[in-house]
Amino acid sequence: MSDSALPPCPQCASTYAYADGAHLVCPECGHEWTPGEVAEDDALEVRDAVGNLLADGDSVTVVKDLKVKGASNALKVGTRIKGIRLVDGADGHNIDCRIDGFGAMRLKSEFVKKA
Repeated sequence: MSDSALPPCPQCASTYAYADGAHLVCPECGHEWTPGEVAEDDALEVRDAVGNLLADGDSVTVVKDLKVKGASNALKVGTRIKGIRLVDGADGHNIDCRIDGFGAMRLKSEFVKKA
């Protein structure tokens, strides 16, 4: 493969990946992968608090009171959230959503249950 035909790093999206034998290596984050491995890992698998597989557009319910930074009140148990979007959050917050009364925020999937 020529350098111009190499895919970007799947972890940090760097365009400086280089081939090292059968593997590709990212010099910026140090991630190593094989070209076939990227296609298989593209599907993000996120599970809720009870193990149900979540997908974009699902509705979820909060299973624990959550303190929200910058808000005067907590996100209460039973709050229903519609139309979630799954993201690959490096900090563990893998659900992107909009909650009435709170606005846009990210949540960890371990604190929600599929509705």
